[in-house]
Amino acid sequence: MTAPATSGVPASTARPPSASRGVVTRFAGRLAFVVAMVTVGFFFALPLVWLVTAPFDATPSLTVSWPEWTLGNFQTLVENPYALRSIGNSLILGFGTIAVTVGLGSLAAYALSRVRIPGRDGLLYALLLLSSVVTGTAAMVPLFQLMVQIGLINTQTGVILALSGGLLPTVIFILKDFMDSIPRSYEESARLYGASPAQILLHVVTPIARPGLAFVAVWTLVQVWGTFLLPFILLRSPESQPAAVIMYTFYTESGQADLSLIAAFSLVFSVPVILLYFLVNRRYGFRFHGGIKS
Repeated sequence: MTAPATSGVPASTARPPSASRGVVTRFAGRLAFVVAMVTVGFFFALPLVWLVTAPFDATPSLTVSWPEWTLGNFQTLVENPYALRSIGNSLILGFGTIAVTVGLGSLAAYALSRVRIPGRDGLLYALLLLSSVVTGTAAMVPLFQLMVQIGLINTQTGVILALSGGLLPTVIFILKDFMDSIPRSYEESARLYGASPAQILLHVVTPIARPGLAFVAVWTLVQVWGTFLLPFILLRSPESQPAAVIMYTFYTESGQADLSLIAAFSLVFSVPVILLYFLVNRRYGFRFHGGIKS
């Protein structure tokens, strides 16, 4: 009786057909995922490529192409009477809102973190919910009437206060988590050495919560930098309007969009936020919670 014929592959190393099909299936799934991510990334990268190349193109269009290199678009930008001034107005609105939201938000977050108030968490979540629901066009009419009555229409102060009121609940919600993570023993030690509440807040709490304050500052600037509706309604003078509003006036004499001016302006318009992000990220990093690292 002869022994059955065997293949050259040892039985211990041979894979069953089901295992081979599983390997092929996993490989195909990963390949499909990579292709999908590359495709999505490509479509997201196209606007960024246009933002970098179109300002230096002598004849920019809405498509991405190799530019005819020139700096004439930036000369057109400088010659526009409102373009660079609107960048300055955006900086005023942005940093003014940062000052109000970070200042008042840090005080409110510290108070909510240290003082036990009945219904504190419910109040905080209610403010956050209302700030996300009663916004945009739903609040424009009463907000406009309020600004008219208190004499802040067509003033940057009125826009800063209106923007700050909409952002403060979220800022308080974010900063409270940073304040909760600060050990109370630090404050108690400062009290033993005779520090006043203001000194404790300034010299003990603020340095530890600095990453949270930096994150909130950048987040606030991003929210304010591209806002259009509120400044458009409250600011009637072109001399005081921010860049997001002035950009909508860049048209040629024939009524067509002035792509040369828009392209150069878009690049300049994006620089302050990008610089602030990298400066803060290099110094503190971005963390959504925690006052100190464990």
